Amino acid sequence: MASSKDYIDYVCEQLAGAGEIRAKKMFGEWGIYCDDKFCACVCNNQLFVKMTKAAEDAWPDTETAPPYEGARPYFLLPDVEDRDFLAAFLRTTCAALPEKKPKTKKK
Repeated sequence: MASSKDYIDYVCEQLAGAGEIRAKKMFGEWGIYCDDKFCACVCNNQLFVKMTKAAEDAWPDTETAPPYEGARPYFLLPDVEDRDFLAAFLRTTCAALPEKKPKTKKK
């Protein structure tokens, strides 16, 4: 079941405290970007955040699950009501992710 646009909009509003949030339709579901870093996805109306050591150290009991069959595990954040927690979680995750590589021009 694909995620609803209403749910995507709500999740993006809830994550707004972490930085500039945008959602992009990807493979029938949605990718979430924070300050132009891919950091999460929404599949079946569930929020999955990329796993980082920093977030794991800060919140060691966070549930993990793959967002779709064959994917690596992500943090599963089923409760998207707590804006402060979500912003802190996403900021910690994004700070630990590598910077976006600049695109090189083709010759």
